[in-house]
Amino acid sequence: MKSLNILYVEDNDRLRENIGELLSGAGRHVYPCATAEAALVAFDNNRFDVLVTDVSLPGMSGVDLARRVLLTNPYYWVVLCTGYEFNHRLTDLGINVRALVKPVDVKQLEALMNEIAAAAMKTS
Repeated sequence: MKSLNILYVEDNDRLRENIGELLSGAGRHVYPCATAEAALVAFDNNRFDVLVTDVSLPGMSGVDLARRVLLTNPYYWVVLCTGYEFNHRLTDLGINVRALVKPVDVKQLEALMNEIAAAAMKTS
């Protein structure tokens, strides 16, 4: 399975650490950010396979961050995490956009990362 480079954006320090640890399993590399603005800087300076972001961020929302990232590549993988049912049509954002409801289910998160890694192997 392909190792993933993950840009992970979460403003809650404890969640950023806990989910970051979960994401870093299976040889994945996680770059954590606390704000969308910091994530955009990281995105401009690094190569990531997937953006995993909280929807409710201070300043720019996770949805707006996803839109900005998807402008560079509409096929980019994005996972939106939210504490409430997500009511936005994901297909409006992009073909490879998924949503997870918090608290994030570890099995769902792992399955999604495996799906993204498998898809990334097919395109590389």
